[in-house]
Amino acid sequence: MSDRTVPQDFDFHGKALDTIFDDYEAMLAEKPVGHSSKYGGFWYISKSDDIFEAEQDPDTWSVGPSMILPGFGTEMPLIPIDIDPPTHAGFRKLLLPMFTPMAINKLEPGMHATAEELAAEVKQAFEADGVVDVSHRFARPYPTIIFSRLAGYPEADWPMFDQWIDDIIYERTKSPETANKAGDDLVAYVQRLIDDGRAGTAQHGIMGDLLDAKVDGRPLTNDELISYGYLLFLAGLDTTAWAIRSSLWYLAGNLEAQRLLRAEPDRVPDAAEEFLRTLSPVQAMARTAKKDTTVRGQEIQAGERVVLVFGAGNRDPEVYDKPNDIDITRENNRHLAFGGGIHRCLGSNLGRKELVISLQHFLATIPEFELAEDEPWHGVGSLRIRLTGGE
Repeated sequence: MSDRTVPQDFDFHGKALDTIFDDYEAMLAEKPVGHSSKYGGFWYISKSDDIFEAEQDPDTWSVGPSMILPGFGTEMPLIPIDIDPPTHAGFRKLLLPMFTPMAINKLEPGMHATAEELAAEVKQAFEADGVVDVSHRFARPYPTIIFSRLAGYPEADWPMFDQWIDDIIYERTKSPETANKAGDDLVAYVQRLIDDGRAGTAQHGIMGDLLDAKVDGRPLTNDELISYGYLLFLAGLDTTAWAIRSSLWYLAGNLEAQRLLRAEPDRVPDAAEEFLRTLSPVQAMARTAKKDTTVRGQEIQAGERVVLVFGAGNRDPEVYDKPNDIDITRENNRHLAFGGGIHRCLGSNLGRKELVISLQHFLATIPEFELAEDEPWHGVGSLRIRLTGGE
């Protein structure tokens, strides 16, 4: 039995993330299905098997009105994650060729070059200052550069992307009006990309491909193109930055792990999977019950909102040995960081590759480091580190 207390109003955003692993331990031990009054009220499901089952059962669980709770600064459904079958398949199919392992492998030379360049800039920064914010200098710009090239976002626009991410994703629970304003600005930006693409002045990358794409034999509507662009922007830039930052946060506090990965860099892929399992950027996603159902004896009525707590499922003691330990040598690490079922993250191949390559180059370039001050494990905020003097 856990000595933790089951949260009365479970939350999975902002400051609640500081102690959320304690919440998970109590929920998994005492109340794996429960209710929270946050964000209009929702049931949570925390056990790994229950989450996997729900992910495989679109007849019971709808992704509408949105998997995102609360919303990402807009009321429009995000394509394809907020679309149920059978319509979902056609929209998802358009993106599949752009995210296959073969397609991602073609990006690998650029990924290595960019990671090497940014890591060198971090090393140079240490020559001028004893403390460097590696979130600002490495974790955030890396996926922005890689994904923006893939998506076709103009390089001149990259400097304004971080503020939109901060306002839409991280201010939405504290200041919805700020998130909505940023959402409006992002919609206007995507519209300009569409207009430029149609005018033939900027038509390349994923957004260019979507302009020529057809679903059910017809071109995508303007609203559908905006929805695609909006989701790709948020999903492509934030989640990988979080994963890189949280991995560096862990390594900064665990010199033994740093030394192992420096000595045996072939272990970085397994370490990356363990960071994704335990420190994932996506801790939960929402569903809506399409019909009355029961989960572990708890009745859930049609129309009620439900949150699948991936972060808790990734620490389920019935699935993982020592689930709360971060074991960078863990193998056969099947986790929920990218979800499951028909709505599993399309960008998982890209995200994994970016995380592994970025960590390999960072560790190869930057000598042994530690946290310069206490920092939260989550988010994409500052991560100030200093060198220890070790190799």
